[in-house]
Order: sequence, then C-alpha cells, then structure tokens
Amino acid sequence: MLLFPEKTIIQQINDPLFEEHKISLFIKREDLLHEHISGNKWHKLKYNIQEAKNKKQKTILTFGGAYSNHIAATAYAGKLYNINTIGIIRGEKHDTLNHTLKFAKDNGMQLNFISRQEYRNKKNTEYVKSLRDAFGDFYLIPEGGNNVFALKGCAEMLEQTKNDYDYYTVSCGTGATLAGMSIGLNENKKIIGFSALKGGDFFNEDIKNAIAQYNSFFGSNCKGENFKIMTEYHFGAYAKITSELLDFVKNFKIKHNIPLDYIYTGKMMFGIYDLIKNNYFKEGSKILAIHTGGLQGNEEIENQALCHTK
Repeated sequence: MLLFPEKTIIQQINDPLFEEHKISLFIKREDLLHEHISGNKWHKLKYNIQEAKNKKQKTILTFGGAYSNHIAATAYAGKLYNINTIGIIRGEKHDTLNHTLKFAKDNGMQLNFISRQEYRNKKNTEYVKSLRDAFGDFYLIPEGGNNVFALKGCAEMLEQTKNDYDYYTVSCGTGATLAGMSIGLNENKKIIGFSALKGGDFFNEDIKNAIAQYNSFFGSNCKGENFKIMTEYHFGAYAKITSELLDFVKNFKIKHNIPLDYIYTGKMMFGIYDLIKNNYFKEGSKILAIHTGGLQGNEEIENQALCHTK
C-alpha cells in the first residue's frame, strides 16, 4: 500500500572549514523522498496511515501551525490514500492563506482555525472529545505526527547508515524524529538535535516520555540516553529568521546545490557550522545531517523577509 523508497541519497558536503578542523560532513537527502511528503513527514505518516486504514477510519484529524510541514504533508497523504483530513490550525484565519495552508486546502484538508489559548488544549481528553462531537469520528495524529507510530517510522530512517557515522544531527520541532532516531540507533552513537523553538529545554523530557511510551507500546527497551539538544540556534523563535540565516541558507544552496528550509534544516546546518568552528567535534569525526524536507514555505518566507528589509 505505502510504496515509497526507504533509501535516500547521501551527499558529502565539502568546505575549507571542514578540512581545517578535520571533520567530514554528509547530508541524508530525505527531502528527495517525495515532492510533497518528504523527509521525516513520510516516516512519521506511513505507519499512522496504515493504522488508520486498519481501523477503517475515513478521516484523519491533526494539529499544526500556519507554516506546518506536517499539515501540508498530511493533506497530500490523505488525498493520495483516499482519506479525509482535518487540520486544527493554531492562530487566527487571515483573508489570504499562506502557501502551506493553501496547499493543504487545495489537497482537500478541512482547515479549522482556533486561538493559541484553545490550541494549548490539544492533548486534553475532553477537548479531543469536543472535536469528535464537532467533526464526527476520526483517527487522531498529534501535532507534528508525534506518536508511537511516528517513532516506529523514524526509527527505520537510518537503517542504511546506523553504523557509519560518529554523530547524527536533526532539527527538532516536536522531538518525534529525534526520539525515533534514538530508538533506531545504537546507544553508543551520538545524536544532536537543534531546537527550532525558543526555550527548547523541554525537549529532553518530551523525548524521554515519547521513548517510554514507545517502549511500553511495542515492548522494547530503548534507554534514550544518546542525544543532546542544542537550544542556541532558534534565531528568535519558531518560524523567525534573521538576515544572517537568510544569507546562510541562500549561500549554502549556491555552494552545494542543496536547498534548506528556514524553519528547521537551515537553523540546524547553521548550528553545525558554528559547532565545527568552535571545535565541538573531535578531529576525524564523521557527521550525518538529516535533511527533513519541508521546503514548500521557502519562497513565501523569502518574500516576507524582503518586504521587511524595504
């Protein structure tokens, strides 16, 4: 049923900085998995869609912000696999939808905008019940696809590489991808997560809780002790960018012909470069950075940044 390639291209990134510090950097191009369900989105969704089908659910409901890659991917996956989708969107509805939300709507997702205060109830049992009263029965996928089925998919993401590198890096929005990587990788491998959110210290507890839920559900015994979260590279907050980040992402594409997104992978890659400059990694280290896709909002973000500089 869910036919996507499981192996993706791995490219080495060459830079005088890496030669100077004797570091090898590679990037796993999960963004090339699919045009619209790319990167970690596919890994998070594949077992959730399978579970929804097994339960004969005709509708998937999920949560996300206005720039959510997960919302866009879920909408397209719903269209592809003939499942209705509902997106509960954080924040007020504007007269004109941004690119991400327009894409979701165009692919059949029913968008329902709620206040940020109401959005905080997304994990509350009574609130979810009220959504069932409003929309009928549905298969629930949490914000960012963060559940045990998402972790199962993300745990498989590194099957082809799990013994080849000293460090694995990934950007973090909910922490589900990193949690899955922690499950899938050997305990002696080091994973570095780059928080896209300001004040990302909560990730440690959230990831450990997610792994504990996975262990309980699937009967595994992952310890979840092989990761570290970097919280210094959020550039102000989620979906916030600066001219420094804008220039970095543009120059990276020119030099390496690899597009990064501004919300997640751009911040991660900037952080990797900065850590290398500051001798964080031992000489001779091999690093694998996971490209988690999510490029659909780049043009709009660049246009907004251009307007703000005028």
